Order: sequence, then C-alpha cells, then structure tokens
Amino acid sequence: MTSDSEAYVKRMLQEGLLKSQKVEPDRISRFLSRALKDLRTAKANLDIDEEAAYTFAYLGMLRAGRALVFLEGYRPAGKQHHKTVVDLSGLVLGEDFKKLTRRFDAMRRKRHEFTYEPAMPVTMKEAKDALDTASLFVEKAVCLAKDKDPQISLL
Repeated sequence: MTSDSEAYVKRMLQEGLLKSQKVEPDRISRFLSRALKDLRTAKANLDIDEEAAYTFAYLGMLRAGRALVFLEGYRPAGKQHHKTVVDLSGLVLGEDFKKLTRRFDAMRRKRHEFTYEPAMPVTMKEAKDALDTASLFVEKAVCLAKDKDPQISLL
C-alpha cells in the first residue's frame, strides 16, 4: 500500500471502522470459496430473478472483499461494514482497479436501495453487468490472496 493508503487505514482504525486481527488462511479460503459459489448462484438465477442474481453477485464481491481485508490483517468494525470492505479492498487492489472498486461501491448502494425500497427494481442489463463486474473482482481477489499467502486454497 502507498503512504496515502496507510494514512487512510490509520484513520479508519482511529475511527473504529477497522480493527487489527490476524485471520487464518483457512478462513480466507472459505470466504473466497463462498464468493465463487455466490457467482455460480448469481448466474443460475439470472433468468429467474434479476434482483436475486444482482444480490448474489454483490455478495460474491463482498465476501471476496472481506477476504482481502482479512489478508491485510484487519476486520471491519463499528458501522458501515460494507463500505469499509469496499474502501479497504480498493486500497488493496490499487490504482489499476479503481474503476472496478467504484463499480463495487455503486453496486453496494444499488443493492441497498432495492433491498429497502422495492420500487427501485434491477434490470436484466444491471444484473448481467453486476455479474461481469463481480466475476472480475473475485478473480482478482483470488489471485492476490494466493500470491500473498500460498497456504490459501479454495475448498
């Protein structure tokens, strides 16, 4: 991480949004395995229910993002767990994946909207785009995790 990223993490720790915590490789593996399963579930539901597909694509990203947070030695704390995961996973992925991280955050907001306001439906295009985005994100998270810790394997 860059010095700006480290300062941001320090601020998140001070604000109680993150806590330091060592997480065992098998727990990270379980999150990544579940993220891959979420993607399969999203794909299977695409023709049945766009919102379910979107939700599972988002959950895949969230679980992969949590794995990245754990890999860095932290866990979300306090309020805004999802936002914290988005922000820290963006720092871990770096500048090259800024667009992907912005899409993750947009999906977080959209999922929140239609979860709490059913009049905000998800279109088929949004669901397909979410699945594409989530697939890229999870793939990158799996690669980063395996590179950083060879003990990580997918169950």
